[in-house]
Amino acid sequence: MLTVGTFFLLFEKARTFFAASQALGTGYDSNISSHKNPDPSVYEVNPSKGWKDEATIIFKDAMPLILALSLQYALTASSILFVGHIGNAEVGAVSLANMTATITGYCIYQGFSTALDTLCPQAYGSGKKLLVGLHLQRMSMILLLLTIPIGVLWFNFTAIFLRMLPDSEHDVAVLAGLYLKIVFAGAPGYALFEAGKRFFQAQGLFTPILLVLVICASVNAFLSWLFVWKLNWGFVGAPISVSIAMDLLPILLALYVYLFRGSECWVPISKNIWKGWGPMFRLAIPSWLMVEAEFATWEVMTLSASYLGTRSLAAQSGLTTVTCFAFYVGFSVSVASGTRVAQLIGAGILESVQTATRVAFCAAACAGLFNFVVIMGLRGVLPALFTSDIDVRNLTFTTLPMIAVLSTLDPIVACLTGILRAIGRPALGTSVQIPVYYALAIPLALVMAFRLHWGLLGQWGGLLIGQSLVIVIESGLLWYMLDWDKAAEDAYQRNYSV
Repeated sequence: MLTVGTFFLLFEKARTFFAASQALGTGYDSNISSHKNPDPSVYEVNPSKGWKDEATIIFKDAMPLILALSLQYALTASSILFVGHIGNAEVGAVSLANMTATITGYCIYQGFSTALDTLCPQAYGSGKKLLVGLHLQRMSMILLLLTIPIGVLWFNFTAIFLRMLPDSEHDVAVLAGLYLKIVFAGAPGYALFEAGKRFFQAQGLFTPILLVLVICASVNAFLSWLFVWKLNWGFVGAPISVSIAMDLLPILLALYVYLFRGSECWVPISKNIWKGWGPMFRLAIPSWLMVEAEFATWEVMTLSASYLGTRSLAAQSGLTTVTCFAFYVGFSVSVASGTRVAQLIGAGILESVQTATRVAFCAAACAGLFNFVVIMGLRGVLPALFTSDIDVRNLTFTTLPMIAVLSTLDPIVACLTGILRAIGRPALGTSVQIPVYYALAIPLALVMAFRLHWGLLGQWGGLLIGQSLVIVIESGLLWYMLDWDKAAEDAYQRNYSV
């Protein structure tokens, strides 16, 4: 609980809060629930002068996010590198534990926190800066409460692993369960960081997130070396170092607010933290389902690849890694553009909203083209980074063009999802993506891989078809159903009916 206490205490003591509160003049409760101020000077975003302005804003915000998200992914995945010299059982245990932690924990935190991608930028854009802090506090409490059942599950996963895995993998099951028990110490920090990240993004502060992750990734690397190798703690040293690094994440975010910028959006903790959870859950649950479904899709593909043989499974591991890093390029553009759109909707500047949306799709297309060029350009290099086996290299080389095409479309899907979150309609994306992926893409991928004997090309081809269909359906829904005036009115209701 030290992480939680430190997180809130540092925010509570933010030096500029009282000046901001006095300037608003009406006190905490009345400020949050007051009627819309017609004076445009209260808005925290300005209308753009055109495409160039919007493109500059999105590019400036997306670049640090690409690096930040890659570092966050590496933070939890780095344990494999440090335990790799110990033995195969330890490597398998870390992989299994990370997959389990992602699906049963990290995905929940990420999915629920995306509700703040709607609420916080809209509140900030409308000039309701203190509401941004209140949204953060509410989501933080929700995530911390969700941590309780997650902890109960993780502490009992050893028995589940023992039942799932064959007797020959007994050591893997025990070690994976031990990893989950230890790494749970970092779960509250991870949860608070996911919420705190949105607090920064809503204010257009993207670089601090990168700085915090650079520090924590460096700390994790040093501690992993110290615990696993230097002090000879072995396997347990890896989850201990990851836990410390994850708990450090929200503390450093809070320190940044206290020392530098962002404190004007913080409010004192009060009983209001327990109110207004209904609208938050209505946004959070469909977003969580969409995130969970996407991660589960990759896991289904990995598990099914194991039935194609050891060579295919080894190639799949490298292909998935390439896909993940390519995904972060498009997802970063999605977050940056979605935040901008939500801010403009909150401010009611609808002309700029439409410009920002068009620029967002162009930026997503450019991100997709970038992914394609990089993957195809490094096609001869990437296979050697993952394996020394010639057969696995050849299979990876053969499948990479399919990955390149898939990674070209992925940023567009991410952009569509980001726009839906920005206007407060994540349920629309969930209602499209879950049926398409699970009723069409995955079954088709399995048929193409096993019945048609296309192997990994068939697997990724099925996902490519599903992704293409998602783009067509969601683009059509946005084109024919989107009402910007209604989106602005909904944002007004969220910001002024708290």
